[in-house]
Amino acid sequence: MPKQKLINARRVVVKLGSNVITAKNSLNLELIESISNQISWLMDKGIEVILVSSGAMAAGLRKMGMDSRPEEIPKRQAISAIGQSGLMNAYEKSFNHFDKKVAQILLTAEDLNNRKRYLNARNTVNTLIKWKVVPIINENDTIMVEEIKLGDNDNLAAMITLLMDADFLFILTDIEGLYNKDPRQYSDAKLIPRVTRFKKEIEDFASDIPGTLGTGGMLSKIQAAQKVTSAGIPMIVAKGNISNVLCSLFDGKEYGTYFVPKKEKMPSRKCWIAYTLAPKGSLVIDDGAVRAVQQNGKSLLAIGIVAVEGNFEEGAAVSFKTVSNEIIGIGLVNYRSLDINLIKGLKTSQIESCLGDKHYDEVIHRNNLALNDNCT
Repeated sequence: MPKQKLINARRVVVKLGSNVITAKNSLNLELIESISNQISWLMDKGIEVILVSSGAMAAGLRKMGMDSRPEEIPKRQAISAIGQSGLMNAYEKSFNHFDKKVAQILLTAEDLNNRKRYLNARNTVNTLIKWKVVPIINENDTIMVEEIKLGDNDNLAAMITLLMDADFLFILTDIEGLYNKDPRQYSDAKLIPRVTRFKKEIEDFASDIPGTLGTGGMLSKIQAAQKVTSAGIPMIVAKGNISNVLCSLFDGKEYGTYFVPKKEKMPSRKCWIAYTLAPKGSLVIDDGAVRAVQQNGKSLLAIGIVAVEGNFEEGAAVSFKTVSNEIIGIGLVNYRSLDINLIKGLKTSQIESCLGDKHYDEVIHRNNLALNDNCT
């Protein structure tokens, strides 16, 4: 386990899963009290803590005596609204016991896809941290529709970790970590204490370990780990109801599964492009362009584009892929899809005569693209 990295951590994100903070008929108030105590202990040691908490939907279901999430979106939103108030009230009471204040932040994908709103969210969280207030972040399920859904809180926790340039991500769940099979079904399941590379078998292990009350199973935790470790940030998945689990990890105890980060951190803007933005279309590029962007760190030029897929405007996030359909990255385009269709295959010097003007030499500038081999 990464004792040295924990010693040096000054800002961490802690994500609590639905199954950890909900009891049989209500919220697990004893666990919430324990986590509040541990986070307060870390804060008193000078460590900044951001909490990403699931549980609103689960708390609402329990409060309404329902066993499973309803299919209809309005009912899900209503259940989340019912649960969210109780969830925040429980946190406020618990943290108050340790002289800490809390603040609720509810986000949608729109908030993180828009660069201005993304930066505004970061400024807000930074202000709360400066004021020694615990930011408690959740997806805004009460207004959620598919187009603005973040997916699950493991994904949200990874995005917040990148957004806030955190030094560590802890995902606290209802099992000890990543196993080679579901330990709730197989007595011979073995814990995987350390993951250095995301081989296919790792995803295969994870896909067989589902969640129950929450939306994310172990696979979503693997996907979160891929995001943060590629940006040079380590992550631990551990069981949330182990006594003083966070304090023990900082004291050097070994729990759960440690995901080893890459040595070089990806710049924060490229993290935003790679892991937060949803592509609005695709560009198919030839072998020369693939070599230029992958091996030589070049921008993507019109001459290397073979085809355009989808309709999008200037500034949109667009994936780019090989002629054999392998996605190699994502970037922000300088031209709308209609214009790229006109200039694809042309030299840069021919763009002005084709379009009537030329605002950019590059279709995607190298500063605005993130490659998959830097991200997986």
